Amino acid sequence: MPVFENKGVTLNYATFGDSSNPALIFSNSLGTSYHMWQPQIDTLQADYFVICYDTRGHGKSSAPRGPYTLNQLGQDVIDLLDHLSIDKAFFCGISMGGMTGQWLAINHPDRFHHLMLCNTAAKIGNEAAWRDRAQLVREQGLDPIAATASPRWFTADFIDHYPDVVAALSSALAAGSSEGYASCCEALSIADTREQLKEIRVPITVLAGVEDPVTTVADGQYMVDHIPNAKLATIDASHISNIEQPEAFSDYVRYYLQ
Repeated sequence: MPVFENKGVTLNYATFGDSSNPALIFSNSLGTSYHMWQPQIDTLQADYFVICYDTRGHGKSSAPRGPYTLNQLGQDVIDLLDHLSIDKAFFCGISMGGMTGQWLAINHPDRFHHLMLCNTAAKIGNEAAWRDRAQLVREQGLDPIAATASPRWFTADFIDHYPDVVAALSSALAAGSSEGYASCCEALSIADTREQLKEIRVPITVLAGVEDPVTTVADGQYMVDHIPNAKLATIDASHISNIEQPEAFSDYVRYYLQ
């Protein structure tokens, strides 16, 4: 897979489909890699030039010593688009990737046709909890986080019916970079776009999972209430909705980004 060396970080990325099609870049959630988007890659690469990348500290991207900032996570996307000579793209990010998308919409609206912000919030959790988690991971590694991730990610019904999918994602989380994960926790600890949402002037769709205990429908509604002309869509899933409801998720992407 190609890599992009930039500002002290190596970003692992991949592209799919015809580069003459509209560009669509996906941004992964905390503790995953771009492979989480495989259902959407399979479905959407016929119509889009799909770009997936591992957020810094994740997957095969490098994990420089943190803490990271939301500014860095967002600028990585802009720099990758520049590297690929893409002036304007569609964007879809989930959870942490959705926070990255908010930063992009606020700071670089001219680079995007439309952004889908999925299973996310203007402020996710609280600073103390994120810092505690970062400390835990640096001291004990990712095994404790991986052991308890599935109930935050998926509904009980999905866990029961797709144990292999859940186990694979949990194992990938456990095998990830503790430093990268902790540094992203530190970025999320202070990431807060609530006062800037009103500045967004690019089309936004917020997708919220009706069973999501992490970033709720109410969180999504708050964003829509404060972003001019944003739209709210809901999906019958928990936090990692693109994996729990892959067909419905891809249908939403097609519908809202057309």
